[in-house]
Amino acid sequence: MSLPLEGVRVLELGQIIAGTYGSQVLSDLGAEVIKVETPEGDLGRIPSVAPYRGLSALFLTFNRNKKSIVINLKTEAGREVFYNLVKASDVVVDNFRPGVLERLRIDYETLSRINARIIQCSVTGFGTAGAYRDYPALDLIIQAISGHMAITGEPGRPPVRVGIPLADMSGGIYSCKGILAALYARERTGRGQRVEISMFDAMLNLLSYIATLWLTDGVLPRPPGSAHEYSVPWQAFEAQDGHLVVATRQEGFWRKLCDALGEPGLAADPRFATNAARIAHREALVPQLERTFRTRTVADWLERLRAAEVPAAPVNNLDGAFAEPPVAEREMILEYDHPDVGKVRMPGNPIKMSDISSTPSRPAPRLGEHTDAVLGELLSLPPEQIARLREQGAIK
Repeated sequence: MSLPLEGVRVLELGQIIAGTYGSQVLSDLGAEVIKVETPEGDLGRIPSVAPYRGLSALFLTFNRNKKSIVINLKTEAGREVFYNLVKASDVVVDNFRPGVLERLRIDYETLSRINARIIQCSVTGFGTAGAYRDYPALDLIIQAISGHMAITGEPGRPPVRVGIPLADMSGGIYSCKGILAALYARERTGRGQRVEISMFDAMLNLLSYIATLWLTDGVLPRPPGSAHEYSVPWQAFEAQDGHLVVATRQEGFWRKLCDALGEPGLAADPRFATNAARIAHREALVPQLERTFRTRTVADWLERLRAAEVPAAPVNNLDGAFAEPPVAEREMILEYDHPDVGKVRMPGNPIKMSDISSTPSRPAPRLGEHTDAVLGELLSLPPEQIARLREQGAIK
């Protein structure tokens, strides 16, 4: 069966994560993604970043299914090649600093004159204008300034960043949404448009109801660790050989938990009879639960709690997470054979659709691997013209 984005062509000028993750998602859905790199290549290729057999696991992950061509956009001849590619494409994605598109003369105003249907999506740190437009936008910076680090970690401990580069990935999460919306709008209007994603905006949006409460009531949240401010018990507990979590949002789950723990008296105690009461007496209840949970192994507790239909799960590291049954059941591991490092395995596509039987999984490209093929097939340039462009330093 054809993939839903088959026939959509994306020119990706993105680097590292924020400018690459969104188009990787689009490639999983069938889009042709042509990665337009500088002669030095995507900074994500640096092998000291998540090193794996001399290459970067970061690059191997975020660039599967893509083609790589090298164009020197600082040359007139290189820009002309790029303009011709824009004529035959649907989307251009970048995560350049503000002002770079204009300096290179590949801004939306210029590209839309070349192709009125083109959609240009830029991922920036703080937007293309305003007081912070030129501030560095590294993942750690955005996680900190957006408030996420202040609410992550254990109470009374130093601030902690989310374990994945969530700020960088937020650019990809929202850029692919914006691009899909622009593609849909183009079906009605026949025109492309500019899409702009600020990672800072994206991370503010991901604060969700926690931000709503502060904006409405003015009460600053505190880092809760694994606990929940509005439900008790809802947190991680230490067992004999590891940790597990329980989540008792409804009172029925709380009573079932007490029975499974062999502590029916807790459910009858008026201090713990309702969630509101348990929140008020958290300091008395949680230590009792902690002592009980330390008496058995994680596996023992999970068997008991799941039999009692209490929401519970182990606190897995990656070895445990990827051993869980849904990983195989839902095909959540993709793999490909890379010519330089061999087999590469990575997380799969979470978007499951009735008309998609499988997700493409082609190797992340070598630098400039597809330059000649793309220019020859897509632009119909003869080999001698491609050779001249190479001699001029316009391509590589």
